[in-house]
Amino acid sequence: QVQLVESGGGLVQAGGSLRLSCAASGRTFSNYAMGWFRQAPGKERTFVAAFGLSGARTYYADSVEGRFTISRDNAKNSLYLQMNSLKPEDTAVYYCAIRSGGDVRTPGSYDNWGQGTQVTVSS
Repeated sequence: QVQLVESGGGLVQAGGSLRLSCAASGRTFSNYAMGWFRQAPGKERTFVAAFGLSGARTYYADSVEGRFTISRDNAKNSLYLQMNSLKPEDTAVYYCAIRSGGDVRTPGSYDNWGQGTQVTVSS
């Protein structure tokens, strides 16, 4: 099984930027079948960004499109999320995950999850 470890979270002021990383280890890794989700306390886990199965097409939640950018480096077995123009409502634990099939925006379509990294945006 692939193990995922997120890093790069922290505390920033509104309007600031952070770059999250997701490092993968194990026999198999395909970040074109990977995505980012986030979950705030007391709220549901929601979709943020992902690659399509081909690894070429990208998908973004309406709330982050134009501000966040998903990228990958297959040579490093890593997935990234560049977050710019951060808002207080972006505050959440961010998770990377691997999808084996199903809808790209649905948490249930993802089988393996990292432990998460905390992002806090102050106003």
